[in-house]
Amino acid sequence: MGDILVINSGSSSLKFALFSAPDADYHDLDGLALRYQGKLTGLGQGQAASAARLQDAEGRPVRAGAFSDLPPALDHHGALERLLDWIDERPDLDDLAVVGHRVVHGGRHFHAPVVLDAAIIDELQTLEPLAPLHQPFGLEPSRRLAERLPEITQIACFDTAFHTTQPAVARHFALPRELTARGLIRYGFHGLSYDYINRMLPRHLNGQPAGRVVVAHLGNGASLCAIQDGQSVGSTMGFTALEGLPMGTRCGSLDPGLVLYLLGEEGMSVDEVNELLYSRSGLLGVSGISGDMRRLLESDAAEAREAIDLFVYRIVRDIGSLAAAMGGLDHLVFTAGIGERAAPVRRAIARGCAWLGVTLDDDANRRDAACISRTDSRVGAWIIPTDEERMIAWHASRLKAAPA
Repeated sequence: MGDILVINSGSSSLKFALFSAPDADYHDLDGLALRYQGKLTGLGQGQAASAARLQDAEGRPVRAGAFSDLPPALDHHGALERLLDWIDERPDLDDLAVVGHRVVHGGRHFHAPVVLDAAIIDELQTLEPLAPLHQPFGLEPSRRLAERLPEITQIACFDTAFHTTQPAVARHFALPRELTARGLIRYGFHGLSYDYINRMLPRHLNGQPAGRVVVAHLGNGASLCAIQDGQSVGSTMGFTALEGLPMGTRCGSLDPGLVLYLLGEEGMSVDEVNELLYSRSGLLGVSGISGDMRRLLESDAAEAREAIDLFVYRIVRDIGSLAAAMGGLDHLVFTAGIGERAAPVRRAIARGCAWLGVTLDDDANRRDAACISRTDSRVGAWIIPTDEERMIAWHASRLKAAPA
């Protein structure tokens, strides 16, 4: 099979991972061997903001000339060129077989990973208004790679694909039918993370069926997904990645009339409203301090507490909604940065879900153990670290190896 390069490009960062896949094991998530992973941050920010991190499979730092002496105004194109220069520098990385990209939005037509070509990239670019913080940056590396390494197979893996199993009633807005037919529906996001958790949870259950599960992907972007019998049946994010829970800087769900008020009565432009809802709201907007949960938990300010309380309240309320849609709850899984590492947030959420049968083991929760529910809890509570890059590598390797 050769090596698999995974690129996960965001608005100011470029994450990457390099896996090897023995031919006999490409079909197995565990058969993918992580070789290196890294991240370039502060892209396009200027003011000496650019930084790079590269480490091997054991987490040891790796020195690389391509990632040193970064210019302060490094952009995504420059970051990708340095990544490819590093691969060229290493004689042990001469077997690159496929590149997998995280693409946030697949729209109505892309329900599974797909081999990229110029026409498909152009089609995906039309979805940029639905994911303005993600789609442009997810697609740009594929264009650059096609120019530099035209012989390499590139595969797009979509955050929306996992949610295409949801029933129509869970995806439709109460809008005129002609708008629904044009694709104004709820898509859901963080699908690659949910896909990975969905495959990992059964390992913790010793082969027992998971049943009705709510997964809480809580990071700078945050959402919940209801998974029943292994399929997504509901999610908190919808037409765009703005809907649902409050996030680091995004507002989450709000009354659409409020947007009309901002446009009409406050005299804000569409661009100003867009910037407000995506970049100045959420934990940052409520606290006035930071969109980073670590800083808020460390703060004694009342405003920080209010932001955390609102975050927890909305999560608890929406867990109840998704549990109702499934007719109950068997397992609650925490993942992503806040979900995996913020024990006080998990504890508050679990207390709010006590009526559903969630009883936390406080010691296990403090230790960030895999199982954090008590033995007498009706609902299992878990921490499962997500691995979107491995999920992308798995999809890319399978599609690359599939018969033509």
